[in-house]
Amino acid sequence: MKKYLFFLLCIFLSVSFTTYAQTKKKDKLFLTKELCGVSILKFGAIGDGKTLNTPFIQKAIDTVSEQGGGFVIIPQGKFLTGTIVLKNGVFLYLSPGSVLISSTDIKDFPEMIPSYRSYTDNYSQRSLIFAEQQRNIGIIGYGKIYGQGEQFKEDKNRIYKFRPYLVRLIECKDANLEGITFENGAMWTVHLLACENIRCSNVKINSRCNRNNDGIDIDSCENVIVSDCHIVSGDDSIVLKSTSPKPCKNITITNCILSSLCNALKMGTESNGGFQNISISNCTIYDTRISGVTIQTVDGGITENIVVNNISMQNVSNPIFIRLGNRARPCCPGQSVTSVGTMKKIILTNIVATGADSIGCPISGLPNHYIEELTLRDINLSFKGEVENQIDIPEEKEDAYPEYRMFGTLPAYGFFIRHVKNIVMDNITIHTGEKDIRPAIFLVDVQTPIIANIHLFDNNKKEKYIISENTSDIILKDIYINGKAK
Repeated sequence: MKKYLFFLLCIFLSVSFTTYAQTKKKDKLFLTKELCGVSILKFGAIGDGKTLNTPFIQKAIDTVSEQGGGFVIIPQGKFLTGTIVLKNGVFLYLSPGSVLISSTDIKDFPEMIPSYRSYTDNYSQRSLIFAEQQRNIGIIGYGKIYGQGEQFKEDKNRIYKFRPYLVRLIECKDANLEGITFENGAMWTVHLLACENIRCSNVKINSRCNRNNDGIDIDSCENVIVSDCHIVSGDDSIVLKSTSPKPCKNITITNCILSSLCNALKMGTESNGGFQNISISNCTIYDTRISGVTIQTVDGGITENIVVNNISMQNVSNPIFIRLGNRARPCCPGQSVTSVGTMKKIILTNIVATGADSIGCPISGLPNHYIEELTLRDINLSFKGEVENQIDIPEEKEDAYPEYRMFGTLPAYGFFIRHVKNIVMDNITIHTGEKDIRPAIFLVDVQTPIIANIHLFDNNKKEKYIISENTSDIILKDIYINGKAK
């Protein structure tokens, strides 16, 4: 009887997973050969939340991979585990009601030193789920992965080394993360390093229990889609990095809901390889302590062809921060950063934000190193204001860590723009508090700016609402103050 029931279960799972795979056929994320899913219970796993199931889960993964690939099923229950390693062709399927629970004993997380070198060599080499140089893998389903990150405490001398990532994929191809809930990781939640052809969709992340609780880190990767995710993170929610000379390129992020105690959508800080051909759209950001959208290049690298469109923000301290700096931190021993990076062809459109603080939005390159071909169009921002004194032009801070607060309160309540070439600002609406005496826009060393169709809602009397210094060939037209043409 048991054999008969197991046979029926295999038929059901095979049909279900085959249908699911066919719907994903265009994405080429699944193997053409579909196998019946294998439960970890078959290998001795016990879902009582107490038994350490690492060897049982790993045996299931190894067996399925050796057989050509298929689904390893985590059934309903609470399964405690240490590091498990995904292998070629294996999709970890978390059934409804299933929970993978991270062990809290660091001995259950051996260091996995990858062959691919990057600045993350300085961080943790431990993970709950790990894969390197594997293909056709995934973590899918309806269950939860719980990291118990609040239990991983460490002193300041080993801040990164003894906290495992929840998921770390290195040099993997054709991987899929879908439907899973990730909760309370000890380090970054998902780290994708030098991977290709990755899809992350319908994922939920809730992690604010420790330091460095990033949501999704896309690092030196190519051809990545992140969509329909809801992320509540202690650190950056979705962050693009290039901690190696390889750039992040061909990345699409869309239809996500984000909240962060740091930055919601970020490129940088690590930027050795730069960022190319990036599209971010249709995202909602709320209750974010630092920046909603931040684009940074400070460690060399080429950043170009960046489009950010249709972003709504509420209670975000800083809506927009763009920085070309020169921290010049090398990614690997024996290497050096010998030139300042470049930033050009960046378009931000259809952005609305409320609840911004008094600092303003800095967009700043460096002397003789300009941010080029920048477009800001159809943007509506509301700032707290409440600055009653004139503010001096801030120092360059060429090698400082890039964050919108790095320059202090800016000399403009809206945009402070410095060392930019060929900027277009069109249909910009800016609101401020009643006590703010600063101008709305302050330009320094800006070449050929076009500023048009600007709407300022500002009840403070002042001589100038837009100020420029050392700025050439400016085109300024259609400025409206409280609805009246200026």
